[in-house]
Amino acid sequence: MGPDLERLATRVQERRLHLRLGIEPAARAVGMSKDTWKKVEAAQTVRDTSYTGIERALHWAPGSCRRILAGGDPVIVEESPAGDDSTIAVIPKDELERHVGDSVNAAALGVKGDLTAEQILDLNQRVLEELRRRGVI
Repeated sequence: MGPDLERLATRVQERRLHLRLGIEPAARAVGMSKDTWKKVEAAQTVRDTSYTGIERALHWAPGSCRRILAGGDPVIVEESPAGDDSTIAVIPKDELERHVGDSVNAAALGVKGDLTAEQILDLNQRVLEELRRRGVI
């Protein structure tokens, strides 16, 4: 199955409207033609480099358009309240849980020990529960 251009078109339009941006101002802000932006929202093929502009205008992390095309979700970025040049990425909860789980599994497997698969799964579950209890995920 190929990239889901319809899904991307819908997500781009929804986010643009959520940010209260018109097509022309959004496109102009990132140096893109309004016609290219319209192609994305019409589910037409554009150059990959066009996605970079879309992502900047919509405050999405680089690669978010490709993630949407592949069935995933965009990662929203915000300016850091620290006032420096750093940004904060808002990672979807289910994806964060998956990354944490994968990391725990990889770390447990990398430790030279005698943990069983069942113990690794239990450890994974306990880490996720602790992170939920702390409000991290």
